[in-house]
Amino acid sequence: MASNNIIIPPAAAATTTSQATTTTTAVTSPMTTTTTPTPTSKMEQKKKDKPDQKYAPTLLLPKTYFPLRANAAVREHQFRQRCTTDLYAWQRENNGGELFVLHDGPPYANGHLHLGHALNKLIKDFVNRHKVMQGFKVDYRPGWDCHGLPIELKALAELKVTDRSNLSPTQVRAVAQATAQSAVDSQRQEFSSYAVMGDWANGYKTMDKDFETRQLRVFYEMMNKGLIYRANKPVYWSPSSKTALAESELEYRDDHKSRSAWVAFFVEQPSEKLVSLLPPGTSLQAVVWTTTPWTLPANRCVAVHPKMNYTLFKSNTASDSNTIYLAATDRMDEMRVRFTPPKPKIASTTSDDASFNVVLETLAELSGQDLVGSRYQHPLTGETSLPFIAADYVTSDSGSGLVHTAPGHGMDDFKACFPLGIEAFCPVDGNGDFTAEAGPELEGLSVQTEGTVKVLEMLVTRGSLIQEQVYVHKYPYDWRTKKPIILRATSQWFANVGTIKEDALKAIEHVRIVPEGARRRLEGFVLSRSEWCISRQRSWGVPIPVMYNVETDEPLLTRESVQHVIDLVKEHGADVWWSLSTEELLAPQYRKDGNTYRRGTDTMDVWFDSGTSWTMIEEKMPRPHLPFVADVYCEGSDQHRGWFQSSLLTSVALTGKAPFGTLITHGFLLDAKGFKQSKSLGNTVDPAIVINGGKNLVKEPAYGTDVLRLWAASSEYTKDIAIGSTILQQVAEGMRKFRTTARFMLGNLNGFKESEAVPYEELSRLDKFMLSEVYQFCKNVNAGYDELMFNKVYGQLQYFSSTTLSSFYLDVIKDTLYSNSSSSPARRAIQTVLFHVLTAFNKAIAPLAPHFAEEVYDQYRDCFSPENQQPTVFRTGWLGFVPEEWDNQEVREEFLVVKQLRAEVNQLLEQARAAKVIGPSLEAAVEIQVIHSLPSSSSLFGEEENETVSSLGWKNVVETYAEDFAKLFITSEVKITKLKQSDLQEVELGADMFVKELTSLSEGGVGSVRLRCRLVVKKATLFKCPRCWTFTAQTPDSLCGRCGPVVAALALKG
Repeated sequence: MASNNIIIPPAAAATTTSQATTTTTAVTSPMTTTTTPTPTSKMEQKKKDKPDQKYAPTLLLPKTYFPLRANAAVREHQFRQRCTTDLYAWQRENNGGELFVLHDGPPYANGHLHLGHALNKLIKDFVNRHKVMQGFKVDYRPGWDCHGLPIELKALAELKVTDRSNLSPTQVRAVAQATAQSAVDSQRQEFSSYAVMGDWANGYKTMDKDFETRQLRVFYEMMNKGLIYRANKPVYWSPSSKTALAESELEYRDDHKSRSAWVAFFVEQPSEKLVSLLPPGTSLQAVVWTTTPWTLPANRCVAVHPKMNYTLFKSNTASDSNTIYLAATDRMDEMRVRFTPPKPKIASTTSDDASFNVVLETLAELSGQDLVGSRYQHPLTGETSLPFIAADYVTSDSGSGLVHTAPGHGMDDFKACFPLGIEAFCPVDGNGDFTAEAGPELEGLSVQTEGTVKVLEMLVTRGSLIQEQVYVHKYPYDWRTKKPIILRATSQWFANVGTIKEDALKAIEHVRIVPEGARRRLEGFVLSRSEWCISRQRSWGVPIPVMYNVETDEPLLTRESVQHVIDLVKEHGADVWWSLSTEELLAPQYRKDGNTYRRGTDTMDVWFDSGTSWTMIEEKMPRPHLPFVADVYCEGSDQHRGWFQSSLLTSVALTGKAPFGTLITHGFLLDAKGFKQSKSLGNTVDPAIVINGGKNLVKEPAYGTDVLRLWAASSEYTKDIAIGSTILQQVAEGMRKFRTTARFMLGNLNGFKESEAVPYEELSRLDKFMLSEVYQFCKNVNAGYDELMFNKVYGQLQYFSSTTLSSFYLDVIKDTLYSNSSSSPARRAIQTVLFHVLTAFNKAIAPLAPHFAEEVYDQYRDCFSPENQQPTVFRTGWLGFVPEEWDNQEVREEFLVVKQLRAEVNQLLEQARAAKVIGPSLEAAVEIQVIHSLPSSSSLFGEEENETVSSLGWKNVVETYAEDFAKLFITSEVKITKLKQSDLQEVELGADMFVKELTSLSEGGVGSVRLRCRLVVKKATLFKCPRCWTFTAQTPDSLCGRCGPVVAALALKG
């Protein structure tokens, strides 16, 4: 058993307070020392220590099998099953509280997990484990998003065929399904290594037929409410993916470069106002700017702002002096730059230089409304009689104030043109190439590359290009392929969310959002959205269940037609849309109605897939009395425009309520230097390596799951989060300190039983103070968990462990634990406190580090009464065991004085140690000289009539704790002396005495000029007890008054 003896944590030997500038170390037993001995030979030291060794067996040193080193990568597996799978099943059956549903946002079933996945799942697990310990019946079913382009592309790559155009949708779907399932199986295994508690055997996948059926029902209900419609209008289109995209599938780059063009549009039919202002024999050219010259073939009109002023002007650089130009009055400075002829490349021209060489002659001004009705000639095709229209979105912030309008390539353009009956012309195909409608010179060219070059060449040839400009600006990219997108008018299916967004905003008014600042972000996305393009041109997904009339292209979308498809999918899965005949897919009443139909080929947006996942909860666990579906949603901040929004819109559309009661948003991962983690930068951190270690275990040690979890807990997850080797080392060091503190408490609870606990009223004031600290600790921990701020919980654990425990209480109690008899009431009282401290600490850390908590609980489970013993710490309940009587404010206030006195004494001890007057603090004696002016009263100290309450308070504390100060200061003697102010000069202070005069204990010596107290430290006068090492023995090599009876009693037993 000797091998299981442990020593006090090193941190416990150092006493610090906020007032102290130095620390004090102390020797507390023959087996425990953290001080540097005074210089002496090894032989002399050996002789000095040798007599003490015979008493070592009589000391009650800590004993425990709890190892200091976690060896986490190996040991954690011993506790994994019981604190995950077994625990989840037990709490679902046995916890008596209300149902608590944390709905999992499905990660994409593609590839291995990264640290962002780990952070997300761990935050959810912290919430769930806390709820389980509070007695809630937690439902957590992990999910996976299985449809969509990346999986389809990966499946196609696995087919290894050169011509994929000949593949049938069923072939593609079969491989995609296998690809997704393989990823789900792999990710499930990886998630399990994070010790995430949940119903992993019954998770959901968006490719499951029951999920697909529920999704189609949402579509059906939204269709019945008139929220689903088809339109030929511009949508975000990805040529690289060959599909329409939703806003949530875009990412914006600020460094996109466009070849913008300043183009002259010949006004062939000026308005009546223009005619009156134009000189005879002149021609008018409207200056138009576009950042997308490839859209010019689709130009249908020019937009002006009706209330903006426009200027007619001539330029001295124009080739024809009879040409008059038109632009917004506020943009004339820009016109000087744009009408500057290009200079040789060897010379650099600034805007100031350009305006100096150009003369613009203003002829007249008129309003935008006066321009409406004018007609122009197309600069490329020569088409005539194209109109000027009024549009409120036109500004004078950039460009010329006249906007090239192509309703087939711009959403604002479409909105302005649609009421005027102007068609959305789009001569661009799904590959992003010009069609024959763009003309023979452009047909087949990619609009973003050679198509743009050709358009600019055609403008030059036709004399319409005023100037070309390289323009760097923000532009949308496909978030999957990282390629730029275009806007392209096609026939797509939309959800009309404009009619429900006010209801959506109202539904989230009472939703708790963490952090609160994320509310504005979500509201902003909802407000800015009026429609949702839900159709995608892919095979791998849930079909949009619509038939089209072959002759008219009119869609067949009725209650009966959709319900028939839903029934088929419920029985066979979504593959039936591609495997059955068209006749079988038609509802019976349409099979012989005289029309010929074809099935649609579009599938639903994956955000519609995952956005309907709340229906699983509504179906399996309905709670109609609540104003939300799930208690908690938790994902990254990018989901405000993704899953959060799609879930909100579909839920409000069908149920009128938000899908979440609490919405948690976390940030993204950064490396240790603050840069965004990216595979291309090589700065990513693999969670599997954090847990199991890398190839070089010195550089990449195996920290285990709990360290990964504590990193997540310690992070302020509402912001972007940094991680790197140094940060992980710091967290691992924190875990080591937790283990060290727990190990000390476990070692000193050896032999303790809950039934032997000392009642609160019989505890010492020190022990009551410690329990008041436990009460405050539990209060703060509860607040951290309730606020979902786990970094605050982690901070409380650190402070409580290192400062409250190791640096104070554990430091003070060692002597009593080691040297008193096992039956000593004082020792049993301390064990009672340690039992409560460890229980509170272990419960508090359990949701964050479950393996550690289980291991600790295993080591002291036998201390509990049989009826209170549980197979796992997670079945022992939460922190409700802490009674209100522990909130002892009186004792807490007293210890403000005690701890300040202790800090001041420690400074004097350090001075004495530095002067080599003493070695360990037990070699010292302390005298507290309390100063007063009047004769003593009935108490130990006399008080002046005008003494303040605070003065009375601290003097009463000194009187109350007079017998405890030696233990609190870890010295051998503390003497309390009362002196009058006049006696101070008569007290002799020797050369080996160290003195500190205090005028105001509450302010550390600053404040009242009246001297209140003087502290004196000197060498102890008695002899060292060879058993407990206190200098309290009356003669050399003899036991002190405490140790003598203890050893004698042991001798009798022996």
